[in-house]
Amino acid sequence: MMIMKTPIRHELSAKSSYKHWTPVTLRYGDTDRLGHINNAVFVSLLESGRVAVLFDEKGVGPITGTTFVIANLNLNFMVEMHYPGTVEIGTELLSFGRSSVKIQQAIFKDGICCATAESTIVLVDETTRKPLPIPDALRAMIKKTALSANFG
Repeated sequence: MMIMKTPIRHELSAKSSYKHWTPVTLRYGDTDRLGHINNAVFVSLLESGRVAVLFDEKGVGPITGTTFVIANLNLNFMVEMHYPGTVEIGTELLSFGRSSVKIQQAIFKDGICCATAESTIVLVDETTRKPLPIPDALRAMIKKTALSANFG
């Protein structure tokens, strides 16, 4: 079993804690009756950041016949967001387990941290739905993507 040593945790709400950035434009339909971005949309925004790290630029998944599923998501709402605008999702790799990846993320709008999250994603066989060991090549691709400064 290959386990990546967990790096020193940076402050989740600090922009400097993230190298990988995913911009997402907010939609009017993302708002709720109170006029702010619906809390369920925060989860979708975080997904956009995860997908940008776990899948290639063409949206191709990890390995044919496998996919990543979320096993755990801890989301902390900090500030309301309002339409219109673009948010930036920062994503940082925390560690690897045998079949899992742990990441931390934050959603920023207009330079303000609106939410932070930590999640565990597991590689599974699409047919059996059982966890699979993450191959070294896939680990290397995820590390390279997560550590590349691309926006922000």
